[in-house]
Amino acid sequence: MDEAGRTLRLVWPQWQGAGTPAVRELAPEFPFGVARRGYVVGSAVLAAVLPPHDGPTATVPVTMGDEGLTERDGMEAKAVVLRQLTAALDLIGQHHPDRILTLGGECSVSVAPFAALAARYPDDLAVLWIDAHPDTGTGASAYPGYHAMAVTALTGHGDPDVLTALPATLPSERVALVGLCEWTDDDYPRIAEWGLASFGPDALRTTTAPVLDWLAATGCRHVAIHFDVDTIDSDEFRLGLGAVPGGLTSAQVRRIVADVSAAADVVGFTIAEFIPRQVMHLQQVIAGFPLLG
Repeated sequence: MDEAGRTLRLVWPQWQGAGTPAVRELAPEFPFGVARRGYVVGSAVLAAVLPPHDGPTATVPVTMGDEGLTERDGMEAKAVVLRQLTAALDLIGQHHPDRILTLGGECSVSVAPFAALAARYPDDLAVLWIDAHPDTGTGASAYPGYHAMAVTALTGHGDPDVLTALPATLPSERVALVGLCEWTDDDYPRIAEWGLASFGPDALRTTTAPVLDWLAATGCRHVAIHFDVDTIDSDEFRLGLGAVPGGLTSAQVRRIVADVSAAADVVGFTIAEFIPRQVMHLQQVIAGFPLLG
């Protein structure tokens, strides 16, 4: 099979991992039910605008109702998150891909594909987590959104029920946080405690060398890249749920991804947290118009 045939395009419009407090605070211009499901719109837009794909495409079934959203063990929507995590892993297992492109959805959509890739490339996978936030939350954190716990789960520090479902995790020294510029005081200390590498925007303004040096030191030939669109400086344009100024520019992110792609075999790539506000506003304008169903 050619490269396209070995690449699974995984569309995963999961929205339940974004905690209620963040959605209410960061998207007040929409009714709450519309705002929290903006990730579904975002994944649909991504799937529509990407180039054609010759390989398999699978869509993770995501419920649109309010069932399973209660908080348990410090995690909002734990029941539905676990169910959809299992469904994603089952889909990946059916295709046995060498590479996975994931279109989310909030940040937790990287957990299943990256864990599957960690099992496929044991001891030979590094992860670049390009994100304004560290996503190192736990059930003991003040914020209960699972999307803020994604790196925690991938490095084996997360909720026991989530970890039981995963086929593999990665040692923290093979995960680098790239573009980190916003965090909460309760989660930030875990970066050093767990031994995660971290590169702020200022270290990468003109060069990718710090990241490339770190990647070379891991000895890994394969890499999975998580790209949270809120990494892009919101003073350039706002793509994510929140507005985070001072982040990497779009040109800097493109350069980092290109340089890493030239240095290693990219076997996983996720685009996450896209909230297409103009499209969502249009949805509100045309709601109830005739012949729309």
